[in-house]
Amino acid sequence: MNTQTILYIILAAIVSLALVLFQYFYKSKRTGKLNIALAFLRFITFFCGFLLLINPKFTKNEYTTEKANLIILTDNSSSVASSQQVIEKTIDDIEKSGELNKRFSIQEYSFGASLKENDSLSFLEKNTNISKALSALKEVYSATNSAIVLITDGNQTLGRDYDFQNEQQQFPVYPIAVGDTTRYEDVAISQINTNRYAFLKNKYPVEIYVSYTGTEDINVPVKVSLNGKTVFRQNVSFSKTNNSAVINTLLEANSVGTKNLQVSIDELKNERNKANNKRTVVVEVIDEKTNIALVSSLLHPDVGALKKSIESNGQRSVTIMKPNGNSKDWEEVDLFILYQPNGSFKKLYDYIEKKQANTFTVTGPKTDWRFLNSSQKEFTKNSYNQEEEVFGVLNTGFSLFSSADFSVDDFPPLQSTLGDIILNGKNDILLTQRIKGVNLKQPFLAVFEGNEKRDAVLFGENIWKWRMQTYRNAQSFKNFDDLIGKLVLYLATNKSRQRLTLDYENIYAGSNETRISATYFDKAFAFDANAEIVLRLKNLESKVNTEVPMLLKGNYYEADLSNLQPGKYDFTVIVKKENLSKSGSFTILDFDVEKQFLATDDKKLQRLAQNTGGSLYYPTQNSDLTQDLLSDDRYLPTQKNKQNVVSLIDFRLLLGLMVFALALEWFLRKYNGLI
Repeated sequence: MNTQTILYIILAAIVSLALVLFQYFYKSKRTGKLNIALAFLRFITFFCGFLLLINPKFTKNEYTTEKANLIILTDNSSSVASSQQVIEKTIDDIEKSGELNKRFSIQEYSFGASLKENDSLSFLEKNTNISKALSALKEVYSATNSAIVLITDGNQTLGRDYDFQNEQQQFPVYPIAVGDTTRYEDVAISQINTNRYAFLKNKYPVEIYVSYTGTEDINVPVKVSLNGKTVFRQNVSFSKTNNSAVINTLLEANSVGTKNLQVSIDELKNERNKANNKRTVVVEVIDEKTNIALVSSLLHPDVGALKKSIESNGQRSVTIMKPNGNSKDWEEVDLFILYQPNGSFKKLYDYIEKKQANTFTVTGPKTDWRFLNSSQKEFTKNSYNQEEEVFGVLNTGFSLFSSADFSVDDFPPLQSTLGDIILNGKNDILLTQRIKGVNLKQPFLAVFEGNEKRDAVLFGENIWKWRMQTYRNAQSFKNFDDLIGKLVLYLATNKSRQRLTLDYENIYAGSNETRISATYFDKAFAFDANAEIVLRLKNLESKVNTEVPMLLKGNYYEADLSNLQPGKYDFTVIVKKENLSKSGSFTILDFDVEKQFLATDDKKLQRLAQNTGGSLYYPTQNSDLTQDLLSDDRYLPTQKNKQNVVSLIDFRLLLGLMVFALALEWFLRKYNGLI
């Protein structure tokens, strides 16, 4: 409480006393005990009133000591399982260090493919993403004084290379390199690139990356086996300087079905890591292809993005055409994608009307709406020719096909024009519009189902930005390409709607991401969230049968099969209490990317430490790490002062005192006949 406040309180007391003396002793000129009591009560009333007006305050200082954060970030993947005891001892040494606990607030996390709180370590994670874990900690502990102790072997299987982490990492990183740092002689199949699908009687390419670690001159054969039979063999020479090779070959697709390709390289005499000498990929040979014509009179990035997205599935072929082309070229087309139609599309629209061909129309600011409204009957738009940025809002009630795992929440807007849209006939809306934060009831992406044809329309251009945003979010185009693929699959066929649809891969590279999803509709083709759906599995090698319940996840059902053993499986999805089921098959490859590493990558960890202002240590140097952390002035505790300005007296107490004084004064006056 400062001097000015004290003076105000004294002044309030003096003024109150002066008013009471004037009123009771000077003006009335009465004395006696009663008048003294009444004067005292009136003084209390005046004084409390003045205190309420002055509202005296005082400042309260609270001092706190804030420790720096010491974050223990532990690799929980299977590649460091052999170092479990060393890792646990290292964590125990840090946690039980009294000096470190005095200096730091110690936090624990573990990571595999993503960051987790470290309640326990299992060393069963099938992937390692060091960069993602460090970036996540940066977000959690931003604007704090922190240091990270990273316990890992330095081998990363997912995400951005953490060699570039210094560009965004704000905390010093102190790696502890666990595992075997000795470099052993090793040959490995690093990567295999091939098409997911091949077409019957065609040749499909196989690209093999082979690497060597060692100092000797060696010559080893690389073989490719198809369903157990060797179909390709080539010798490769390596040396200390020539330590990698790329092998390309073409294989014949002679029969329809799933083909297991096993690529192997012979083992060296003293090789320790033999798990990376073999890798298996699966190619599905098919005897059909969907032909799609992407018709545009404009040069636009959307055209290339749609072609790339659709052709990510080898069963589909996209040909870019001009609208005034030869009608003979349109005979084999299963679906027309019409990009921002204008008057030059007249001949093509006449052909589409005659053949009742399926279409997907993409509109935008360059669309000739007068022509388009008169050329088809599915939709009309009264365009005001005023360009506007439009965001998409996903309709979770969409029922024509599954849109599971797709989200447009953080997608950039597409360019469109304002105008009233009218949809005709039987339709379902996948996306609605949001403009300037207002959700409109206007359709953004709509699908039409007629008796003889199917159509879709998107009211916006620059869809290539959505494909790029998908890659930014997940480092993969898969989510966007899958949605476009489902849309194209639906439009390219005129089969009747199915109440039960499945979404799964024919091939899974390891069991970690093995999932099967299903969408089920009741007889009115409304999504049924109360259905009981089970998945029955049969391992074709062990003949073991398994039944797994499919769990509801939003607007679809899903079965997580990440615990399955590698092998071939047949499955049937059954809707209980309904005569409805669907079957399929898939293959889980026997591949664990974590087993491809034998030695610790301490050189990369050393660069990470240098780039972030930390140092590299080994498990035998735990005491050195402790001393360096304690002696580093960057992690000194900081004292913070928090000033709280509070009222000297609670106003409720003052009001209560005033009411009590006035009431008591009134009672005394009434009792003594003064009122």
